Amino acid sequence: MFDQLNDQLIETSKCFWDAMEHADEAGMRAIADPACTFVHIGITAPLDQEIEFYTSGAFKPTNILFHNQTPSVFGDTGVVITDCDYALLLDGQETAHHFAVTEVYHREGDAWRLVTFSFAALVY
Repeated sequence: MFDQLNDQLIETSKCFWDAMEHADEAGMRAIADPACTFVHIGITAPLDQEIEFYTSGAFKPTNILFHNQTPSVFGDTGVVITDCDYALLLDGQETAHHFAVTEVYHREGDAWRLVTFSFAALVY
């Protein structure tokens, strides 16, 4: 059961990343809880604002290189630490960072719902 939950959690995470990368509002909403919060360098955004960043083109991913994704399950709470290099056009300016992204999910029935997505820039 534990391995199955970890696999479901990673699959949910990958689906959310894909939805973000492709500015897929429906895909993002299908996974994120309406009260989900996103923490970036310099801003904290609710789900609607985060979706607007992607669908408006303010955030336009150009390359995402995943190094590792580590899932942990604590009862009905799941955490994925995603280690990635994330390049995007930010208001038209190219930027790239090495991030550890903390994704927190809550299990509702058989589905995982994203509640927090927090970027931390890694410097090394």
